[in-house]
Amino acid sequence: MNASMSLVHVPGGPLLLPADEVTLLLRHLASHWLDSADADDSDLEPETVEALVGALTEVADRIDAECIALMPLSEEGEAGRDGGVPPPL
Repeated sequence: MNASMSLVHVPGGPLLLPADEVTLLLRHLASHWLDSADADDSDLEPETVEALVGALTEVADRIDAECIALMPLSEEGEAGRDGGVPPPL
């Protein structure tokens, strides 16, 4: 599994990773586990894999929901890709 990450260095602080990349990584890992469990020569227990996939997906969903809740609202009261910034007049 190859993944590239956009690390952000905060001077005097920790390295940061954008939340959308974290959730993408979690969902990709869950998908990879499902594919591995479906392989004929896999020794993985389906119930265990399903539980792990469910846990990763739940964490990704919570991160997404919390990020959406933090987005500023546009004039129409909706969060948007532009961070809620209204279009120029």
